[in-house]
Amino acid sequence: MRTPAAYLVSHLLSILGNSIAAVAFPLIVLDVTGSALGAGIVAASTAVPAIVAGMFMGVVIDRINKRTSSVLTDLVSAACVGALPVVDMVSGLELGWFILFGILGSLGDVPGMTARDALLPAIVRSGALSAERLVGLRESFGAVALLLGPALAGTLMAVFGGSTLLWVTAGTSAAAAMCTLLIPRRVGDMAASGIPTGGAWAELRDGWRVLARSRFLVATTLLGVAAVVVLTGYQGLVLPVYFTMVDEPGMLGFVLTALAAGSLLGGGVFAAAGARGRRAIWLLVGLVGTTAGFAVIAGLASIAAVFGGALLVGLANGVFGSLIGVLMIERIPEAMRGRIMGTQNAIMTAAPTVGIVIAALVTEYRSVQAAALVVPLVWLVAVALFTRPVLRNVEANGQHPIVHEAVTVDAER
Repeated sequence: MRTPAAYLVSHLLSILGNSIAAVAFPLIVLDVTGSALGAGIVAASTAVPAIVAGMFMGVVIDRINKRTSSVLTDLVSAACVGALPVVDMVSGLELGWFILFGILGSLGDVPGMTARDALLPAIVRSGALSAERLVGLRESFGAVALLLGPALAGTLMAVFGGSTLLWVTAGTSAAAAMCTLLIPRRVGDMAASGIPTGGAWAELRDGWRVLARSRFLVATTLLGVAAVVVLTGYQGLVLPVYFTMVDEPGMLGFVLTALAAGSLLGGGVFAAAGARGRRAIWLLVGLVGTTAGFAVIAGLASIAAVFGGALLVGLANGVFGSLIGVLMIERIPEAMRGRIMGTQNAIMTAAPTVGIVIAALVTEYRSVQAAALVVPLVWLVAVALFTRPVLRNVEANGQHPIVHEAVTVDAER
């Protein structure tokens, strides 16, 4: 059990650090620069490098030991975050330092997610836990981190203040790397026959080709993207505006807690029972529950209704996310895992901007009530278009036809 335990704790620490940073970092930038625009500039200047790094670092992840790649990306994140309080002590922080280390840190953020995802099948093969149990536990551990992160960020900001707090987020990334080192190196090894040998651009293009040719992978990816678009549209704009209108701005944090608590419960249920019963039933539970939760939130009928909808979305999404995680283990070829997952994670990184922009435009030109109704249409369209390809293949076990597609691409090259 040491190997899966080390993996799960590493995942928890990484998500916890990101969760603390998501709350604290904008506040620190605002405190240092005195400008809300400064926080926006930092976010915008690091978004594109993070997406590009997420895709291209997938090639590197496919070439080296998966455990090594996970450790290195966490250490890059730790170093870039930890550099900021050092600069603050030596010369004082300015906007340019946040942009510089934000861009450098992008080499660790999305690639770190990809490296940890790519390592997951090797953890399953170590034999201690089934894929369903491990992925369900990972979903629950991530939810615990999301529950604790905002509260810790607020507490630490009050105790330490300023850039000193960043030592904590750097420490969580470093601790995540140390936990990953407890996993035997052989677990992350690849068979020599699976290591890519072509040029980086050709390898990345091959990964995109395999992803694009699989209706199953396209469908699952776009369902995940649609869920992120809707969730961030609600979290980032619709609900803050709504709670401000009803003069209860502090309720937003509790709604996010309800969402995380639901995800914790959903992941736990899947970890305990996901290996039993038909996968199609689990998929439908996740899709129908998420749709129902979004519908409840969309009405903005009352604060209690929004809370109930958030809890339901979290619960259903915990099941859906866990199932998709298991399917990704089975359906993505080992030799292309970094490239395909890197592309998926890069797309997921861009998705929140889409959700917030849609919500902002509808709120600006219509109303927040209209935005609450329009944003979940993205999810409804995705469910209508992509449920069938997933349902048709969800019960298949072992190797999926996508493996043969990968062989065809390599032969063409």
